Amino acid sequence: MQFEQGPIRPPSEATSLLLRVTRNCPWNKCVFCKSYKKRKFSRRSVEEIKNDIMAIKNTCEEIKDLSKQWGERGNISLNVIQQLQHKYDHTYLHLAIWLYYGGKTAFLQDANSLILKKEDLLEVLQTLKDNFPSIERITTYARAKTVCKKNVQELEQLHQAGLTRVHMGLESGSDKVLSLINKGATSSEMIEAGQKLIQGGLSLSYYIILGMGGKKYTQEHALESARVINAANPDYIRFRTLSVIPRTQLADMVEEGIFEPLPEEEIAREEKLLIENIDHVNSNLASDHANNLLEDVRGKLPEEKKSMLQVIDRFLQMPLEDRTNFQLGKRLGIYRTLDDMKDPTKYNHVSQEVKHLQGEGSFENVINYIRQRL
Repeated sequence: MQFEQGPIRPPSEATSLLLRVTRNCPWNKCVFCKSYKKRKFSRRSVEEIKNDIMAIKNTCEEIKDLSKQWGERGNISLNVIQQLQHKYDHTYLHLAIWLYYGGKTAFLQDANSLILKKEDLLEVLQTLKDNFPSIERITTYARAKTVCKKNVQELEQLHQAGLTRVHMGLESGSDKVLSLINKGATSSEMIEAGQKLIQGGLSLSYYIILGMGGKKYTQEHALESARVINAANPDYIRFRTLSVIPRTQLADMVEEGIFEPLPEEEIAREEKLLIENIDHVNSNLASDHANNLLEDVRGKLPEEKKSMLQVIDRFLQMPLEDRTNFQLGKRLGIYRTLDDMKDPTKYNHVSQEVKHLQGEGSFENVINYIRQRL
């Protein structure tokens, strides 16, 4: 039996069950995003979603039966996953991986699941929990404007029914930047939505796009984003680094000279300024995406704030040769952290690549090209 899946989910939900409750994005006007472009938004009916839940349950049982046939006694092992990878479609593989990790988490797709009527979402949550009692965490994306339209009591009811975390694209705390990127929400709405979610017992995960203000608004982007974070006190702050994706409105703005992207070193300085101005919050800061240059800027705030800033300072204080080496090595997947540069074989290999690109006069272009595809 088949069930629907949307195109994206947060990296932190890589091993979660993906249940599609809405299709695409009701706003779909952000200049930097093309995930749902030329796709119409729609709400799925409760009946459709419940049918998908039953299809998922039946497929899980089929996977367990296959496991028995393959001598694994119903257990979902790496051998079972490998067999499914070669013989069955991606939905089997997705569910097998979910079961392999314990079947404990689920993510409601697509971009704004809280737009469903509260009663409908409560019924979906109840059906999901009834059929999969192993689920301990259910998360989703939501827009600030949608959350603002709900009262705290409604959010409490959703939390009691099983919803545990909401991922929200703050992108920037600057109203100027939010207007520039056509986010469709203000910083005050971002704060109100965040505070409401927390009051309703839900965990809040904010996403910040480093470099989103470009050269013109880099300082304001950092300081105002810190202001919103301080006001909302989210459980998670997740950094993403801006990539100007071809065939987006933002790419057109760059071409027309309306938006000037920041070089990576300037993004690192912006990141430092942002973190320096985050105060009085108890948040987990994560750089959990490959497009971030400094993935090891992560930890608990306020306890590990100093160590995060030290990582950024370490990069900025390196000689130019080492900074360019790390930038390319990170983008090529040769490095993950600054300590990976200590391997002389890796370092020398990347150095040869840097010299070649600098000789061609195309180093920055190559870095930008790779970042667009991460």
